[in-house]
Amino acid sequence: MFCAILSITAQRVIKVACVGNSITEGFGLQHPETDSYPVVLGRLLGKNYDVRNFGVSASTLLLKGDYPYMMRPAYARALAFEPDIVTIKLGTNDSKPQNWKFKKYFAKDLCSMIKSFRKLKSRPVIFLCYPATAYAVQWGINNKVIENEMIPIINKVASKYKLKVIDTHRATAGMKEHFPDNIHPDAVGARVLAETIYNSLAIVRLSTK
Repeated sequence: MFCAILSITAQRVIKVACVGNSITEGFGLQHPETDSYPVVLGRLLGKNYDVRNFGVSASTLLLKGDYPYMMRPAYARALAFEPDIVTIKLGTNDSKPQNWKFKKYFAKDLCSMIKSFRKLKSRPVIFLCYPATAYAVQWGINNKVIENEMIPIINKVASKYKLKVIDTHRATAGMKEHFPDNIHPDAVGARVLAETIYNSLAIVRLSTK
């Protein structure tokens, strides 16, 4: 995938916006305030980073989905945050039948979100994250849809905008014991997500030194 370079002076705090659904928000964790992956990511990155959790449970990327992220207040807050880095991890709920019937709009809506962040004065570096592995067809969430249909679309959009993709799908494979309800990670799974994203932000971290 493509490399993204962020030029930021080391003197100021780097703002990171984690956009996503319930997995980002920390649903199912006993202590989401300490164990959700955005919080863990913040600890990994250190004091020069301000990592904010803009996750919204049940949200979809699709504007025609049953709970569109871009119509939630968290989206407006993420934009107002004027982040330097954005991670977009949506799609799990889009794989539900009632949402994926609108799959022809998935790329368009993802492009719209990317454009909205690119218009910010902060000119953030944007990373697209694959949905985490789903271990059963639960609440309509379907891992085959994610792997065979959704991820290829994300790749095409990433290629179009020269964005780096973070493979949080493969990173969470083979970890069924750490996804108690087959969809949401426990604290161990959330840490794996945080570490995977942290490693992918290395080029951004290096450019701030």
